[in-house]
Amino acid sequence: MRFVLDACVLFPNVMRSALLAVAETGAYEPIWSPRLLEEWRRAGHRHGPDVGVAAEAEIALLALRFPKARRATPENLDRFYLPDENDIHVLALAVAESADGIITVNRKDFPRHILAEEGLSRADPDAFLVGAAQANPGPISLALRRVAEDGQAGQDPRGFFKKARLPRLAKWLVQQT
Repeated sequence: MRFVLDACVLFPNVMRSALLAVAETGAYEPIWSPRLLEEWRRAGHRHGPDVGVAAEAEIALLALRFPKARRATPENLDRFYLPDENDIHVLALAVAESADGIITVNRKDFPRHILAEEGLSRADPDAFLVGAAQANPGPISLALRRVAEDGQAGQDPRGFFKKARLPRLAKWLVQQT
C-alpha cells in the first residue's frame, strides 16, 4: 500500500512519528513531495524559530530514513478539483504516484467522492494506524510503544497518543497489554 502523507499529518510530531514508525515496519509506503515538506517547514516556523529549525532538521532526516518517499511535485494540476485549490497538488501527487490514498485529518477539503473518482481513499491517521496495527499487531505495537517511550519517558502510551489526537490508537494499545 502506498499513501501520500498530507502536510497536516507531517507537522504534529507524535502523529508523524507514529505514521513513520508504522511505515518502517513495512505496513505501507509513505509518499510526499517537496511542496508538502515546504508546507510542514513553514508551519513549524509559524510556531516559532526553534520549532522551525527542528522541522528543517526532521525534514533532512526523512531523506535518509525514507529515500524513496520524496517524489516530484506534479506540475499539471488543471484537470483536478478539490474544494481548496491549495490542496490540489496533494491529489495530483497521489494520482501521479498511483497511491492507494491520502492520509489527512482534512476531511472537508478531501471529499471521499472526489478521491474515489481518482481511485483513491482518504485515510484518517487514527483509523489508519489502528487498522495497520490490527493487521500486524506484533511489530506495529512494538514500534508505536517506542514512539511513546521516545516522546514522553514514563508517560502512559494511552495518554500520550490521546493527547496527539490519536484516541483510537491509544485505546488499542492499552487493550494489547
